[in-house]
Amino acid sequence: MNTMTTPASIHERLRSPDAGVRRIAVIDLPYTDEEDDVAPLLTAALADTDAQVRLEAAKALEGFEEVEVLAQLVPLLKDSSAEVREAVAYTLAELKQPASATPLLPYLVDTDPGVRAAALHAVRSLRVSQAFEPALSSLRHDDAMVRRAAVGVLGYLKNPQAIGTLTQAAVHDPDPEVRRVAVGALGYAGESAEISVHPALSRALTDPAWQVREEAATTFAKLGSALGVPDLVRAMDDDYWQVRVKAARSLGKLKARGGVEVLCQALQHAVSNLRKEAVIALGEVGDPRAITHLERALHDNDPDVRKLAKLALTSIQMSGAVATGDMP
Repeated sequence: MNTMTTPASIHERLRSPDAGVRRIAVIDLPYTDEEDDVAPLLTAALADTDAQVRLEAAKALEGFEEVEVLAQLVPLLKDSSAEVREAVAYTLAELKQPASATPLLPYLVDTDPGVRAAALHAVRSLRVSQAFEPALSSLRHDDAMVRRAAVGVLGYLKNPQAIGTLTQAAVHDPDPEVRRVAVGALGYAGESAEISVHPALSRALTDPAWQVREEAATTFAKLGSALGVPDLVRAMDDDYWQVRVKAARSLGKLKARGGVEVLCQALQHAVSNLRKEAVIALGEVGDPRAITHLERALHDNDPDVRKLAKLALTSIQMSGAVATGDMP
């Protein structure tokens, strides 16, 4: 049976000379029966001399939205511990309180890369327009960690003025993770920007890093861009099956009839995950040319492929019946 921790034991443990005892006491704090004491005690623990105690306090404060809590958390973006900075940034981002944006703004241009990245991460989901210019300038920062965080802010803001900068980062940034997140952020550009972002996404599908190519394959579907179908067809021949999986998924979501041939070919691939995605995509495309291939897939050695092939065949047959008016 779970028992409630008594307030007295918590106070005693929080004053313990043993940092490990204080850390466990902080973890226990949210489960005490003295709710009014929890937030003040946690904020007090943010000043503990031990980084692990401060870390647990920052994590535990995620559920508290009081202005006083925000005021205590924000300065810890300059904590000496990177772990604490990351926890504070995560907690502030999870709070999603507009009130937390204002005290964060000065940290968006901090000279310390760790502080700046943490602040950018924290402000990302708040979607405040004041973060746009600092994020845009941070894409020119020497530290890749800062640039990655800046891309996240720009992606959330969906400001069309960032598209040109993001396309440059997607293609030319020296850090593959920055290129990957920039490619993903381009998915928020919308169909109206597909012509301007298409060259960058097309090039990203040939990036040396397979993770960037994988992200590009996914982003074409987010855009809803038919312009990307030839690129996705070529990506179905990628050396990495993970890229082919995302390309197959996007061809399906785009209902790309131009991808039927390569999707049918993928039904013979040794990796069952790719065969599954190809079957699903063929069902979404709904082209009758896939029927013979899907019928063969009913005998695949993977039961999931067989089940999905049956569903895909039903979908194609139903769509054909609707098109010919044969539905009852």
